[in-house]
Amino acid sequence: MPGRVYNELFQIAADQFGLVTVAQARRSGIGSQTLLMMARRGALRRVSRGVYRLQNFPETELDVYMEAVLWPVTGTGVVSHESALVLFELSDVNPAQVHITVPDAYRSRRSPPRYLVVHRADLPESDMIGFRGLPVTSPFRTIRDCGRAAVGAAIIEQATVDAEAKGLITGAEALQLREVTSL
Repeated sequence: MPGRVYNELFQIAADQFGLVTVAQARRSGIGSQTLLMMARRGALRRVSRGVYRLQNFPETELDVYMEAVLWPVTGTGVVSHESALVLFELSDVNPAQVHITVPDAYRSRRSPPRYLVVHRADLPESDMIGFRGLPVTSPFRTIRDCGRAAVGAAIIEQATVDAEAKGLITGAEALQLREVTSL
């Protein structure tokens, strides 16, 4: 029968695909040494610096995105740019790295892992949504950010057409995106 510490971690990890950060554990009164001991016993597995997975959670294709948004110690990452296009199934883009956006003021002493691209912007609440259990930039913001990042006109047009067809953006928003991205 799991103990109090495991149950506390389970409560955190349940909404995060089985992942928990050292910072989240600390806020619950669980020290990093306890996490290390649990990892040695096999109850947890370290997936990246500061991020652990509870062993009894099944892995999914979305884990890498949750790991990415948990990478900032403050937990302020939002899936964005090409990675958000993938989640929304807009266009045929296939990025080699996961893109997240963190607030302009966020600073970290540690370098991002190689699989991660970190963008900086202060996102208003209206530009962020919960999608498939992840914080993601809205479809409109996603396409606009990709256009500004010079992802490619064909990808932007395909994403705009797909988003409008799926009802994720309005016709007026599609027109606005085409004007902003010079399509």
